[in-house]
Amino acid sequence: MPKHTNVVRFRVKSGKQTEFESVFSKADNWDGQLLHILAQTGEESYVGYGLWESEEHMKNAMPQMIALLDSTRHLLEELSPELGVTDPVSGAVVFEKQI
Repeated sequence: MPKHTNVVRFRVKSGKQTEFESVFSKADNWDGQLLHILAQTGEESYVGYGLWESEEHMKNAMPQMIALLDSTRHLLEELSPELGVTDPVSGAVVFEKQI
């Protein structure tokens, strides 16, 4: 069973970066989660990244991940009318290299 990954892009309201980062840093560890990263990619833009033992583990954690996002929605700017405040993608890991 291949590992699975999820990535979500956000834009945080000006002045709310510290509060947003705090919420993510306090997130629970979920069963099957191998890695949880929040990267700041610009002054107000972020990417969240998760690595999972399997797609099943990621799907099982989806309610908790959605609850985490719901707790931050008031801190986020709309990315576009089509996307709303998040731009999530996920998929099977096809290459991994430990360095």
